[in-house]
Amino acid sequence: MKNWPLWEVFIRSKNGLEHRHCGSLHASDATMALENARDVYTRRMEGVSIWVVPSKEITASNPDDSAELFEPAKDKAYRHPTFYELPDELKHM
Repeated sequence: MKNWPLWEVFIRSKNGLEHRHCGSLHASDATMALENARDVYTRRMEGVSIWVVPSKEITASNPDDSAELFEPAKDKAYRHPTFYELPDELKHM
């Protein structure tokens, strides 16, 4: 087990629209990671979908670079639905 890779686990709940990170685990391969994730993170049948991703495959931004990475988004207010009236039928926006 000491050489098994680390996997990040994402679960989509029954009433959710997105997968959420819920933890990490070690497994020898993707199949074992899925099975272990199911056993560890969905014991009470909370989930409808599981994603497992090798931790080494995740690239994360550096918190020290957040200003240069996220500041340009302030100039793009038009991308937010605050300028539009949304119909009542539209959910999950």
